[in-house]
Amino acid sequence: MSVLCLTENARHVLEARYLRRGDRREIVESPEELFARVARGVAEAELAFGDGADAALWEERFHALLTALDFLPNSPTLMNAGTGLGQLSACFVLPVEDDMEGIFETLKQMALVQRTGGGTGFSFSKLRPRSDLVHSTGGEASGPVSFMRIFDCATENIKQGGRRRGANLGVLPVDHPDILEFVRAKRDSVSFRNFNLSVGVTDRFFRAVSDDGPHELIHPRTGEVAGRLRARELFDAIVDAAFDCGDPGLLFLDAIERANPVPHLGRIESANPCGEVPLLPYESCNLGSVNLTHMLKGREIDWERLGRTVEQAVRFLDDVIEVNRYPVGAIERATRATRKIGLGVMGFAEMLIRLGISYDSDEASRNASVLMKFIAEKSHRASSGLADSRGTFPAWEGSLLAAHGLRLRNATCTAIAPTGTLSILAGTSPGIEPLFALAFRKHGVLSGETLVETTPLLERVLTESGLSAAPVVAEVLKKGNLGEVAGVPESLRRLLVTALEIPPARHLEVQAAFQRHVDNSVSKTVNLPHDSTREAVAQIYRRAWELGLKGVTVYRFGSRSTQVIELGATERSDRYIHGSKCDPEECRL
Repeated sequence: MSVLCLTENARHVLEARYLRRGDRREIVESPEELFARVARGVAEAELAFGDGADAALWEERFHALLTALDFLPNSPTLMNAGTGLGQLSACFVLPVEDDMEGIFETLKQMALVQRTGGGTGFSFSKLRPRSDLVHSTGGEASGPVSFMRIFDCATENIKQGGRRRGANLGVLPVDHPDILEFVRAKRDSVSFRNFNLSVGVTDRFFRAVSDDGPHELIHPRTGEVAGRLRARELFDAIVDAAFDCGDPGLLFLDAIERANPVPHLGRIESANPCGEVPLLPYESCNLGSVNLTHMLKGREIDWERLGRTVEQAVRFLDDVIEVNRYPVGAIERATRATRKIGLGVMGFAEMLIRLGISYDSDEASRNASVLMKFIAEKSHRASSGLADSRGTFPAWEGSLLAAHGLRLRNATCTAIAPTGTLSILAGTSPGIEPLFALAFRKHGVLSGETLVETTPLLERVLTESGLSAAPVVAEVLKKGNLGEVAGVPESLRRLLVTALEIPPARHLEVQAAFQRHVDNSVSKTVNLPHDSTREAVAQIYRRAWELGLKGVTVYRFGSRSTQVIELGATERSDRYIHGSKCDPEECRL
């Protein structure tokens, strides 16, 4: 039986967001009881494929996996498994049709998803452009950006699962006539607080940018050319907006489609709010992450433990699909047809530090590739084993997997999520992000408190290096990193390098190393110092396309009037919590 070891910070987050509450909002569940509830609720799926003994066995294994903090599923599973609500998925994509009935039906479905803790992605590609004729009324269409405001307003008034603010991804294809309005929609730093925005770009568009050629705008209803402009003019507008406010990011639609495992079901046009799971309309996906800091044996990776954890996690996530209670019938049908899951990792930056590897090094990228290849192979093998005993996903016939003779239970097995909150519960660094800072203040989270946070690795590394930790830590609390702290050797500065100190090219190399072995996509923010240039953003976008990434996001520190995270920890705060990390996505939302 595993003993649950949580940091003070993790317990605080559990109390604020995850533990069940009674009628008077009092906490009626302990962290230990939460993990027991989740293990029991998910293991009930085993009854559909075996007997009570199997369910009891896997309940025990799942409980051990969770309480060891070796693996954690996405937040809705922790919140809702074993409860009357029972909606366990984090990621959804909903279609938006070009008529009033369809738009508001999707709005209703969004509300049903978000109230149970899910995030929603939308492609607004079908909506006719602003000022287009509406034949039924003789009036003019208001365009996709106008309708997005309705979705944003609705989300503002829905608290996900009663515990957190809703989140959306809005996507518009690069050839939509209203693309310039969409690109500039968040530059005022006020609009669309509940949306991340991404432009759906194509290889053809990037070739036109490279050649300084023309770019055609296509009317979504007629398919006819509705206008032309220079591709570089549009690209520069995208870069300017991202430089100013962090949006829009890019979704590389052709790269996504090349990896679409079920092209016979349709073309993928959107993803979940953080971009790590491209989905067809009405699909949802269940995510979970392996805690890499627990997969070490001394200064080496414990491959045996990692393989065993991956195998059990894949079974866990497939079981989630079985016991899930879906908010809309169409979502259940689409999800069960492909049975997509997304197993990823957290703690990559901390793992590198424990291995003595700088994030800003070729060795880090090589480590990422070897690690993720192993996880991909083990997850596919586990899914294949489930296919042998439970059957392939229903849409397997006609899929790319069937064409290659790969019998899997799940159309996708892997994805890299940001794990902003989960990594706090696990006491490690988020996703595959570098350490954002060694000390920073996070505003406006957990009921409005300001959290002052430091990495617990700092004192350990300093002490192991024979340095006096106290004076160095005092300087880090002021500055956020080791950059200008006197008396620290260069080897330690490199080992404890932080996000804003790492060149953009290195961020992309690490992302690409993971993406090569990930079925879905990778949530990763390229963090830039405030004094970065617009050309730096342009180079990131061009290089991301060249590397074959499925998506890319940039954020220039301090580019918004209000910001969740500030470097250093010298200002008075409402609460000091030791040992948690940055949620990169909260920099965008």
